[in-house]
Amino acid sequence: MLVVDDHDAHRQLLTNYLGGLGCHCQGASGGNEALERMAATPFDLVLLDLRMDDLDGMEVLKRARARGMAANCIMMSAEGTISHAVEAIRLGATDFLVKPFELEQLLGMVRRVLGSLAPGDGIGQDPRLLWRDTHAPDLIGEHPRLLDVFLVIERIANTDCTVLVLGESGTGKELVARAIHNTSGRKKKPFVPVNCGAIPENLIESELFGHVKGAFSGATQSREGRFAVADGGSLFLDEIGEMSLAVQVKFLRVLQEQEYVPVGETRPRKCDVRIIAATNKNLEEMTREGTFREDLFYRLNLIPIHLPPLRDRIEDVPRLCQHFLRLVAGRNDKAVPSVSAGALETMMRYEWPGNIRELQNTVERMTLLHQGEHPLDVSDLPPNVRAAGSRSGLVPGPPAGYPGTVPPEPIPLVPALGPTKRAPHPHLAPVPNPAPSPVAPPVQIVPTPVVVPTPAPVTPPPPTALPSPAPPSSTSDSATPSFASPADFVLPEEGIDLRRAVQEFEMSLIDQALERTRNNKNQASMLLGMNRTTLVEKLRKRQR
Repeated sequence: MLVVDDHDAHRQLLTNYLGGLGCHCQGASGGNEALERMAATPFDLVLLDLRMDDLDGMEVLKRARARGMAANCIMMSAEGTISHAVEAIRLGATDFLVKPFELEQLLGMVRRVLGSLAPGDGIGQDPRLLWRDTHAPDLIGEHPRLLDVFLVIERIANTDCTVLVLGESGTGKELVARAIHNTSGRKKKPFVPVNCGAIPENLIESELFGHVKGAFSGATQSREGRFAVADGGSLFLDEIGEMSLAVQVKFLRVLQEQEYVPVGETRPRKCDVRIIAATNKNLEEMTREGTFREDLFYRLNLIPIHLPPLRDRIEDVPRLCQHFLRLVAGRNDKAVPSVSAGALETMMRYEWPGNIRELQNTVERMTLLHQGEHPLDVSDLPPNVRAAGSRSGLVPGPPAGYPGTVPPEPIPLVPALGPTKRAPHPHLAPVPNPAPSPVAPPVQIVPTPVVVPTPAPVTPPPPTALPSPAPPSSTSDSATPSFASPADFVLPEEGIDLRRAVQEFEMSLIDQALERTRNNKNQASMLLGMNRTTLVEKLRKRQR
């Protein structure tokens, strides 16, 4: 653990206390020192003070997360306002601790974040998965990005803050909205879903706010709107990007004043409704284009939850497949069928543009059309999914726990840390990297040596040229990739930006791998010897 606090006595107290529990603790007296220590050591937990002289905790957390560090961070501050806590959670903090606090309070929070600290307590489970299994069992998956979603839901469920769920169509936005409602104090009140894109523009105002008799042609009787129905509960506005600008103005007033005016009335009515909005559109881009109100966007964007597409958490496909098999079997009063390893491999090579909804429909189709008692196989898959399996031999196999067919039991989780064993914590456990198929030949990448000449004194120095990898050699007999010697690259007299050179060389190799595999990220990640999630994250950072 790393304790970051510029108050020496407080830092020493926490270090000694946690050290007495069996933790290996280091201290840092400021933000810059903390970043240096985090870069050198992969800490399981960082206790980070908010106010420090050189660099405040928010900036430290922002920089650490941008560099892939400090996966688990508890922010500490004497300024225990809701805005500070919300901002810390948005930046990636695991929890927020208000000073002064009791040491037992700190211990309870650390136990919840990292599991048991006392010797002999046994193997613990990732608390995010424990929360999911208890409160939202329909949210299937164990990908790190999904675990972060569970953590955010747990933190905000018992507040009344507005939530914006972002993600492609079919990623499970309504499931997340229901999980937020069902784990909040409003769970005994109505959860009212509204699809803004399915209601005609001239009727959506009446649908949301209601109308009185005679308010417009065809209004033969008064009718309550969705805000009135959801009073005391939660209103889920799906596809909110489809809402017209005229209705956005009235909706903004509801968010600000907690009151609305039914169509045809003049007196406002009070309402107590929590708003959970969702969209598959880029609302920030829509605000720049003038098709979505900027003030409404910032009102909704208090707590954004980003749901990853299924192709970015392809390792969850077997778990989701097993879940849907059980659902289909239960509805049709049949035994849960199994799935062959070949079918799973093919499903994990497919990009799933329709995300989880498409996977669910595929599993149901396979089950209903399957004949015989043998496991579901590649032949049971739809043609478009089967086609993905025939494009290349470079394919990931099923994750660990799936040697032949999908087992009926859940996949075992990675155990949590104990105090006497220094191993990666389950929060930081990497996603299993599937092994490539043995039929794929080894890939050889041989960079062409590049020599940068020294520029003439009368002319400005030319830009540094980066090595450009040449096509794989077909004549090499070596079974492992060969690379040019570092001595083949000559350092220019004027020097070089090493970080930029390494980044550009890395992205050059990534682009070549994607081009060679026709933009198949699974196969490209195997060509590069990295996890698919790492590849996706590098591409996302470049787009920023």
